Amino acid sequence: MRFATIDDRLVLVDREWALDVEKHSGGRFSADVNTTLARFGELTAWAAGADWAGAVTFTPEQLGAPSPRPRQVFAVALNYRPHAAEAGFQAPDEPLLFTKFPTCITGPITEVTLPPGKPDWEIEVVAVIGAGGHRIARADAWDAVAGLTVGQDLSERAVQSQGKPAQFSLGKSFPGFGPTGPFAVTTDEFDDRNDLAFECHLGDERVQHGRTSEMIFPIDELVVKISAVCPLLPGDLIFTGTPAGVGNRREPPRYLQPGEVLVSRVDGIGEIRQTFV
Repeated sequence: MRFATIDDRLVLVDREWALDVEKHSGGRFSADVNTTLARFGELTAWAAGADWAGAVTFTPEQLGAPSPRPRQVFAVALNYRPHAAEAGFQAPDEPLLFTKFPTCITGPITEVTLPPGKPDWEIEVVAVIGAGGHRIARADAWDAVAGLTVGQDLSERAVQSQGKPAQFSLGKSFPGFGPTGPFAVTTDEFDDRNDLAFECHLGDERVQHGRTSEMIFPIDELVVKISAVCPLLPGDLIFTGTPAGVGNRREPPRYLQPGEVLVSRVDGIGEIRQTFV
């Protein structure tokens, strides 16, 4: 199953067709993503037999974020060994968590106004939480994930590195710095939910690529670690980490410029595109 939002309403997606969940369930489910993801098991059961006769076509530009109003947005630092090495750190023994503030979350095709400083890119596979829970066991962790989507953890490095010790969250939360989409895909759709290939291109140059099987802490372990402290809520997001190839670790460093276009892709999900102004 693939789900997304159009005009801030939850829809199921099949190729170029979208089915409004509230309308076509006769009001059984809400158009609000968080409300309906709280009943994720019921939603998937209904979706399996949904009548697509009333579906409508859509364009990629109409899509919003699959989870447009997450109450919590978790992000993981240094979750790929090559990225930890390029940043000058040892690979961590425990997940290193920070947050992106929810107001930065946007849809898949956006125009992003670059703030002053050193704006940078970080492709990530993002987990969208379904019913959620507190102190989730490892055996149940994948069941807490409604789907996976494409994301960019855009980062303004000057603000990110301010202070001693530095703090991450403000520099990663400018407007538009959390694009996600185009859909969230349920994990049963993948041949191997633990091994997805992904890459991003800045113009004609491939700047990052990797596979989720290379994570130090896989997605189900992240669910366990986070939920041991914070109850995970329907619609929450987990940005699961970025591989090597970010701009501030290049020689010389390279940062996003007005007029550039960043395209990020994950196999089995799709792509997002950001134009910078």
